[in-house]
Amino acid sequence: MKCKITIDKFCEEEILVFAHERTGLVDEIERLVSDDAFELIGYAENKDAVLLSASDIHCFTVENGKVYAMTQNEKYILKLRLFRIEEELSQNFVKINQSCLANIRKIERFDASVSGALKVKFKNGFVDYISRRNIKKVKERFGL
Repeated sequence: MKCKITIDKFCEEEILVFAHERTGLVDEIERLVSDDAFELIGYAENKDAVLLSASDIHCFTVENGKVYAMTQNEKYILKLRLFRIEEELSQNFVKINQSCLANIRKIERFDASVSGALKVKFKNGFVDYISRRNIKKVKERFGL
């Protein structure tokens, strides 16, 4: 594999990988350079501490005053406030309402309701709504 590095303080940082197929090396490169390298500790219902990677999280949500990280199959309690998590996260997350940060890579589809509300369905089946205050920001992130 060839590697070419160009240092230019006026260019936006970017990494391009040309590969014949997706391999473990390509996955590792993507993990190392992606903004999703952010990791945090979540607690399962049985109180076990689990290391969570931002790339595995579908959304962060607040329920009954507690912050949860939702993955494909699990829901973990976090000991962080939602605004602190938002400060640390990459551009792959967007605030869709006052109590939910969504991973844009884990959104399956948007549904518009008759009342004009925009519903978000995640790949894990979780459903939430985009608040009117955040619709413009979400549309900009998706280029709509």
